[in-house]
Amino acid sequence: MAPTKKSKSAKSSESITSRLALVVKSGKYSLGYKTALKQMRNSKAKLVLIAANCPPLRKSELEYYAMLSKTAVHHFQGTNLALGTAAGKLFRVGVMTITDQGDSDLLTIAEGAQA
Repeated sequence: MAPTKKSKSAKSSESITSRLALVVKSGKYSLGYKTALKQMRNSKAKLVLIAANCPPLRKSELEYYAMLSKTAVHHFQGTNLALGTAAGKLFRVGVMTITDQGDSDLLTIAEGAQA
């Protein structure tokens, strides 16, 4: 059977998911909307991951806070359930904030995807 080709977006979401697992193991992160706002207000957040099915008003508010605190924002391709699974949790996660990437190179990948 011939190997199937994966689209570029599928490959990038896989790489972000695998790098997220490394951040969860070796770095520092927080989950949730309220803690994301607190982290951005204190300018401790380096990257904010927002699930695809996050409500538009909440998404725009997070983007506004990120713009003020000069924090990178990445729109996660999957739903909040997929983001929770990528974080190694058994519940839904709408917003994930990375404060220390640990051994991963997630910040460079996320910034490269935005450019």
